[in-house]
Amino acid sequence: MTFMLPLAGLVMALFALVAGIRALPVLKGAGRPTGTAVGGITVSSLALALSLMATGMQLYLMDEYSAYQECMKGAGTVSSQGECFTQFRDSAQRKLPPDVLEVLGSMQP
Repeated sequence: MTFMLPLAGLVMALFALVAGIRALPVLKGAGRPTGTAVGGITVSSLALALSLMATGMQLYLMDEYSAYQECMKGAGTVSSQGECFTQFRDSAQRKLPPDVLEVLGSMQP
């Protein structure tokens, strides 16, 4: 969810983080191992950070991404889909540092 729907991943990560934090004292009070709660807190914290970054990137590139989606709606061939991605990459290149674009280039469909 973090990468496909960052906003949904953000909500789910917050829910998991709160659940893990609330479970920790309950487990301690019952004398049970807390490893699962600590692991859940760790994983949900990581997912929360990634979701925040992905959501921020999505908001920052909202116009470029909208143009890419519109282009993909009309793209009937693999070649035209590649052209849509090239247009997206070129428009994103004007906003992003080169290091980020290397990651985007590796994610081409």
